[in-house]
Amino acid sequence: MTPVTLDWLRTQRWFRSKQRPMTSVREVDRVDVPGVELRVLEVAYTDVGRFDWYLMPTIGGREPSDGDGVWHAIAQLIVDGGEARGRRGRFVGWRTPALDNIVPSAAEVMPTLAERRLTVEQSNTSVVLGDRLILKLYRLLEAGDNPDLEVSEFLTRAGFADTPPVAGGLIYHPDDGEPSAAAMLQAFVPSRGDAWGAMLQALGGEPRLGLEMARTVGDTTARMHRALASAADDPAFPARAATVDETAGWRASAEHQLAHAVTAVSGEAHDRLVAMAPAITARFADTFGAATGEALVSRVHGDYHLGQLLARADGGLSVIDFEGEPARPMSERRAAASPLRDVAGLLRSLDYAARTTQRDHLGFDGDGWLAQARAAFLEAYGGIGPDHSSLLDAFELEKACY
Repeated sequence: MTPVTLDWLRTQRWFRSKQRPMTSVREVDRVDVPGVELRVLEVAYTDVGRFDWYLMPTIGGREPSDGDGVWHAIAQLIVDGGEARGRRGRFVGWRTPALDNIVPSAAEVMPTLAERRLTVEQSNTSVVLGDRLILKLYRLLEAGDNPDLEVSEFLTRAGFADTPPVAGGLIYHPDDGEPSAAAMLQAFVPSRGDAWGAMLQALGGEPRLGLEMARTVGDTTARMHRALASAADDPAFPARAATVDETAGWRASAEHQLAHAVTAVSGEAHDRLVAMAPAITARFADTFGAATGEALVSRVHGDYHLGQLLARADGGLSVIDFEGEPARPMSERRAAASPLRDVAGLLRSLDYAARTTQRDHLGFDGDGWLAQARAAFLEAYGGIGPDHSSLLDAFELEKACY
């Protein structure tokens, strides 16, 4: 049986708080379903009253391997819309109408799908099932609606075709607290990896293909944002003008990122940033102060960059991972925000791709390519009007600080 100790926990890729001082780890719930034990671990920290809950599936007390049937069992609970109870709570599965289109007769087919755990993720665990479905386990059980599951399912209902359709989910309901998302089941999308890798490959060979990709990303982003703003009567997915409190929050967030950036660098870079900081702070104050009533807000991706798009095998792109920036609280990750935050994040990602290629390939004109790529992306996005260009600049500044 796997010994669950603090030292063991620190070695797990999915454990997020390796640097935080911990005091204990203990099992607070165990739910037995055919083929798997769903164990809930409580990790306590030295901060009084602070703890996290983590999901740890096991088989016979040990962590599962591909072929054990553990991933099948979890997916089956979702497909069946089943419920399993433990000492302190219950896991409840639910499915969407999209499941029948992805895998007809999924309940019967599920046990025949080969299990293949992916190795690229850190904080979650993803398993491909027969190249038909992908099961994503949320190891950290965060109370409230998980934006990854919530937004992905909304986009599936909205008909946005460039994100993997959601087939269902698994929710943990503790008897004495808020529910937490435990897993999401989606269609598996064959890909050549993420758009970051595809972009670097293009820039190292045919930079023209990188410009075409930037244009495709711009179009994909615009359609994603339109879909996210398509149900303004849904309180969880508003589409409206920004409030005073929201724009004040944007300014505070940007100033916070600037302060962190100043402390994160040293030497000449630190001195330069300190000298620039007053002008950047003034820019944040002027831009965000004038944005109230003009800027629009809706749900957004929240952590948008080339690594959050799959380069599909058919040549298209699929947006994934709607969890938002992991360091931010769940309430902030679910909050309405300016879509220009996503735009700024992607523009910074194009900049990183240009600089990386310039470093690795002598003769590559990073500045020239980046200017064309930005123009291609923004044109395909639909353009940024003069009233919003300053706001986009400010979000880019904040992202650069981040």
